[in-house]
Amino acid sequence: MAGHRGMVGSAIIRELAKQGQTNIVVRTHAELDLTNQQAVRAFFEIEKPDQVYLAAAKVGGIHANNTYPAEFIYGNLMVQANVIHSAFEVGIQKLLFLGSSCIYPKTARQPMREDALLTGILESTNEPYAVAKIAGIKLCESYNRQYGVDYRSVMPTNLYGVGDNYHLENSHVIPALIRRFHEAKISNVPEVVIWGSGSPMREFLYVDDMASASIFVMNLDKSIYNQHTEAMLSHINVGFGSDVTIKSLAQTISEVVGYRGDIGFDITKPDGTARKLMDSRRLNSLGWHANMNLKDGLTKAYQDYLTNTEVLRK
Repeated sequence: MAGHRGMVGSAIIRELAKQGQTNIVVRTHAELDLTNQQAVRAFFEIEKPDQVYLAAAKVGGIHANNTYPAEFIYGNLMVQANVIHSAFEVGIQKLLFLGSSCIYPKTARQPMREDALLTGILESTNEPYAVAKIAGIKLCESYNRQYGVDYRSVMPTNLYGVGDNYHLENSHVIPALIRRFHEAKISNVPEVVIWGSGSPMREFLYVDDMASASIFVMNLDKSIYNQHTEAMLSHINVGFGSDVTIKSLAQTISEVVGYRGDIGFDITKPDGTARKLMDSRRLNSLGWHANMNLKDGLTKAYQDYLTNTEVLRK
């Protein structure tokens, strides 16, 4: 497991444990720097796992992507290349690479199908990260085609849940709003103002559902997986199946947090893409569907925030 301390990686660990898997090999960043090719190769030579879940990535919101584009493209490219190539070199046949919905063009038809990949210009704010993730998909496909290994890719929609990052500048929309509404509640702030009009629509998937989907795809019979994918279009979308407006999301989070003030929208700030919804019919046809509805998932996420963040002052 690469990335076991991240939100997605830790959820996969939990799900594997629930399914009775006990021999799970992990390393912290201090123990293994995945950008170090020699160290990664040595790790795989010693451990030789049966399966590799590649969930490690440098991630962040719009601010982080705009501020650190070089770090996002370099770090992710290095991690992916080192893990995938080293896994191949030591004879590991099964690997699952976790990507992102940002691989699709900014004007892709909604909902976004897998075959929208490489059909248009990417969203500029996260292009370096998206290019790295596209490269990860193509690494897996290229090793499959040339060497006959079984390296698969899944592309999640926007994720949230236990283990999220609640940094006000570098986090994604749900954890940022959870923190803002909570702090506004504690401080009796009369209004929380959100960037944009609130009209853009986004899809959100609870992270434990993503973990379930990842293990499901990893363990699909190879003949079934190949029937539903193509050699050079092999990735599978993982989504909830419907989306909500940012305004509706903010209202739901305020209810979950218990914030009683007003919600305002700063229309001088950008909205971003009008809609981002994944077409998950390929995965659904294989037998997997999301379980956690948005309000229940947000409730669990808020409880995690209350339990694990030191910024809370009661």
